[in-house]
This record gives sequence, C-alpha cells and structure tokens, in this order.
Amino acid sequence: MTSQESHYTEIGSRLSASSGIVELMEDLGRAMSGADQGTMRMLGGGNPAAIPGVQEVFRRRMAEIVANADECDRMLVNYDGPAGSPRFRAIVAEMFASRFGWNITAENVAITAGGQAAFFQLFALFGGHGPRGLQRILLPIVPEYIGYADQGLASNMFAAHCPRIELRGDHEFKYHVDFDHLESSANEPLGAIAASRPTNPSGNVLSDIELTRLREFAAKHRLPLILDNAYGQPFPAAMFTDAHLPHWGDDLVMVFSLSKVGLPGARTAIVVAHPEIIQRVSSMTAVVGLANNNLGQAIVGPMLASGELLQLSREVIHPFYAERSQFAKNTVHREFGNRFPYLIHANEGAFFLWLWLPELPISTRELYQRLKKKNVLVVPGEYFFYGLPPELDWPHRRQCIRITFSQSPQVVSEGLRIMAEELAEINANR
Repeated sequence: MTSQESHYTEIGSRLSASSGIVELMEDLGRAMSGADQGTMRMLGGGNPAAIPGVQEVFRRRMAEIVANADECDRMLVNYDGPAGSPRFRAIVAEMFASRFGWNITAENVAITAGGQAAFFQLFALFGGHGPRGLQRILLPIVPEYIGYADQGLASNMFAAHCPRIELRGDHEFKYHVDFDHLESSANEPLGAIAASRPTNPSGNVLSDIELTRLREFAAKHRLPLILDNAYGQPFPAAMFTDAHLPHWGDDLVMVFSLSKVGLPGARTAIVVAHPEIIQRVSSMTAVVGLANNNLGQAIVGPMLASGELLQLSREVIHPFYAERSQFAKNTVHREFGNRFPYLIHANEGAFFLWLWLPELPISTRELYQRLKKKNVLVVPGEYFFYGLPPELDWPHRRQCIRITFSQSPQVVSEGLRIMAEELAEINANR
C-alpha cells in the first residue's frame, strides 16, 4: 500500500476504482480517438452516429452563433446560474407545456453537465444514508444502464428485480416488469424508483400500462419516479414502438439529454421535476462545478423554441436509427444462422441490440476479451445486472451481450461476422 492509498476515503476509493463504466469509456476513447482509432470495430459504447443531416444543422447553428458577436460572447464569457440559462429553462418549460400539456414553468427545469451528472446528483439526493437508515434506489427491472451502477455515495444502494421474460418465436424475447414480486421491495427503506425508457442496454421500452402501474406503486409508497429519457421522446425519438410521454405530475423526475441527438461533447442534460428538487439539484451543481456548460443550451435553445429539434428528431434521427436497427437484426440472422442458439431482445428503442446466448459455455466477459483481441468491441452483459441479491445465481446475466448499431453498416457487418465466427468456434470446442 502506498502512502497515498492509505489516505483514500471509502467513497473516494469506490468512485475511483475500476468499474464497468470506466472500462467502457476507456475502450470507447481508444476506439474513437485514441490508439485504436480506425482499427477497432466499435460495437460497444453509446456514442451516437454522425448523421449527416443532423450534423449539418448543428454546424449551421454554430456558424450563426459565431457570426453573432453578442451571442457568442455570452456563450463563452458568462457564467449562467447553476440551474442553467433562465431563457433556456423558460424555452424548455414552454415547449413541454404547449406541445405536451405539462403544467410546468422554468422553476421545474434545471440543466446539468450531462445525464450522467444528473443521475449522480439525483441518486445522492434520494439514495444513501438518511433518517430511515440506508435508503435504496429501486430498479424495477434489470438489466439497466451500466452508468448508474457505481454512482451511489453508499455501498449496496440499488435494489433490483429480475424481469419476467417473454419468448417470441425462435430468436426473439422481451423483458417485462415482474409486478408480482415488486411489492416485496417496500419492506425496506426506499428513496426513489429509477428506470430508463428506452432501456440501455436492452432496447426495452416500458409500456404505457407498465409506466402507469409503476406510478401507482410509487404513489402508494410516496416515492419519486425518476425516468431517464436519453433515447426517448420527444428527442432524439429513438423509439420504435407505440409509447408516449407520461402526463405530468409532481411524482415524476424526468431527465432528457442532448447527447443522443448528436451533441455528446456538449455535456448537457435537462431535469424536469418539482421546484424543490430543482432547487436542490441546482445547489449541487453550484457546489460541484459552479455552473453548467453553455454550449448545448446556446445551440438547441432556438431549435427547441421553433420546434426544429423535435422535427429533426421525428424526421431524421428516428428513421435513421429504425433503419440501422433493422439492418443490424438482419445481419445477426444472416451471420448467426443456425450455427448456435441465440435470441435478440425486441428492439423497441435506443441504439443497441441485446443478444442472449443461452448455451454460451463461457461468460460474456471472457467473450468480450476474445473479441477485443480480434479488434471487435462489445459490452459484456454482466455489468448491467447490478442490485440483485448477491446470493442469486442467475445464468442469464452471464449470457447476454450489448452491441451498438450506431456505427457504419460496414463496421456492424464486419464486427458481427467476426463475432459469429468466434461464437461458432467456441460452441464447437465446448
């Protein structure tokens, strides 16, 4: 042990230790802009595609900002308040009020430095040691987003439930919330319920009925329901099934991101919640980082006000990912064929296919390492099943893998071909 290590706190050690999200982002960085750039077939990570029609719009907006000295200087020189630009917050509130009937104002809106930061702040607010002991964050269904797993300021902060699995034909399945077992979670102190919709990694979308039942459960136990809409409605609208934004209520905490519309570098997220929660998130931002990035707000503010961002999401982003999703599924079926058993989760949204390999004789973490040596990056499924009871030995969580279809068709095709060859060899030698 070094002298420095002897001074690390429990929280500091946990947040700075190796983890799934750290490994994922390091691999993503090397593949997209580091030593592996141009050689690694990137089927991991959540980086959005560079959609020409979208990038053209954002370049135009940047040119407009640079050409307007006052606007450019305001973006670069000024601190906004820790809740975000007052004008931008008003635009967000007006958009949701006028287009979706939400009874909110700017006081219901806060900006954070990306969705990851938003959830760190929200989980710190609702999860951890409180007056009732350890308040846990309930995940009504796993697998769930890898980036939440290590965010808690207290260990063992998540309480998760296995899904109910519906088989659909030879090669498709779907997760559902197991409401029969959900009530058992109320026997321990809970701080909030959290879910992504669509779900990263599986592409699952909680149905409107499931969402209504979750809200009823949350209301019964007086818990906020936090919904991550990073891939959902109304932007980037990467949803391929019939699901709607919920009606607004003070029980909801809604998080939206500009990353998946094509601005991950802007690190901008939008939190919509009760004003008291907004005030606390704002205070956290002030303590941790003073203020937020102005870039994302400057770019999309006028686009939200005019409706252009929603139109871009509906008419360009949504069809792009719907087409890529179908291409990826067709490629899996073509390359995998009948060489070994596999199932694909019903792809209802997001940028991923979630593969279940029920007879895989090795773990997907080992498969990840083997594919990495062949210049194919995927994300092993084990990372997404956190919060389950430690004594639960569920083989399913060692048999799933996430692949992204946001990269070029050539990269996706080559990566899946290599994966199919590797899986065929593994199954032949078991």
